[in-house]
Amino acid sequence: MGAITSAVIAVVGVVLGWITIEIACKPCLEKGREAIDRSLNPDFDPDDDEETAIRAPLNPPAVASSAAVKAV
Repeated sequence: MGAITSAVIAVVGVVLGWITIEIACKPCLEKGREAIDRSLNPDFDPDDDEETAIRAPLNPPAVASSAAVKAV
């Protein structure tokens, strides 16, 4: 009877620990799971992802420096 009680207590402890980690780390775990889902999806194209797309010009305009060197 003692072995069954010990096993039940151990299983309950593991389940409560798992639930605690899931609740405490929910935002991080959700992002990780979304990333895994995207990487395993054969139809996913990173170029079509609008949320994380970086919008930078290919040829940024030249910025004039305040310490410009004058040619003599």
